[in-house]
Amino acid sequence: MISYKHEVFIEVARQLSFTKASQTLFISQSAISKQIQALEAFYKTGLFERKGNSIHLTPAGRLLYDRLLEARQLQQTLYQDMQALSQAFAPPLHMILGASTTISLYVLPRVLSAYLQQHPTLQLTLKNRNSENILKALLDHEIDLGVVEAASKANNITSTPFLTDEVIAVCSPTSPLKHQKLTIADLRHTPIALRETGSGTLAVVEQVLASHQIDLSELPVRVRLGGTEALKNFVRVDTAMAFLPRQAVAKELESGELIHLPIKDLQINRTFHFIQRRGTENQHALQDFIRFTKRFYAKPA
Repeated sequence: MISYKHEVFIEVARQLSFTKASQTLFISQSAISKQIQALEAFYKTGLFERKGNSIHLTPAGRLLYDRLLEARQLQQTLYQDMQALSQAFAPPLHMILGASTTISLYVLPRVLSAYLQQHPTLQLTLKNRNSENILKALLDHEIDLGVVEAASKANNITSTPFLTDEVIAVCSPTSPLKHQKLTIADLRHTPIALRETGSGTLAVVEQVLASHQIDLSELPVRVRLGGTEALKNFVRVDTAMAFLPRQAVAKELESGELIHLPIKDLQINRTFHFIQRRGTENQHALQDFIRFTKRFYAKPA
């Protein structure tokens, strides 16, 4: 249906970068340039405008991009309708997922492996970003389905809950904090390391602390780090504490590399959600993956 040249164009238009598109598509930048040049020759107009080291869509490029997104949606609907009429029809499937760091690293790998065993012809891409950027990627049609730490309040997004997780306070076994019995009020005087702005983990910590009249600006923040692994590695060698998902530190807690710091009367739970653009709720492939994932985690451990 949509030609390979147009698929390449869609990716370049999404990323606004030949380099990033080549990394996503696993082809060389020169190969991408040839495909774009062929399209520009076919349409007799430029599709991208080069400004220094960046590129932008021309009016013709924007028109082509918007129409191709509509065509892709129609193609998905056609495949779904044809499958309903002919069970022998097996269309090529390519699903692009986006998930926040915790989910990408600690929740999805097992379920993706199990799902791909049942759907060996599926081409699946997983993009790992913080929750704020996953929502943006979904709205920009860069991904088909997002998995984040909280339901979205955007009007054109639907959210489906599927798994509850706990965020806990941890510190290094060499930190003097491990001997203290902390209260919520003590957090105002306790050195802490936090995730970056836009992190779903940070957002739920901020929300729960606010319910106890604690503002993040009141905390003695030693450092802010991008990503769960960076924060985990920092707190392992520092004296500060950090709030991290229990799933992310399970191995470190078991090995003794990190210590759980219970804080009196403080419980931080959050629910992971699938997020979709409105209008895609009935797409068979997306709903099948959502149902499979919910069943997978509903099974007894």
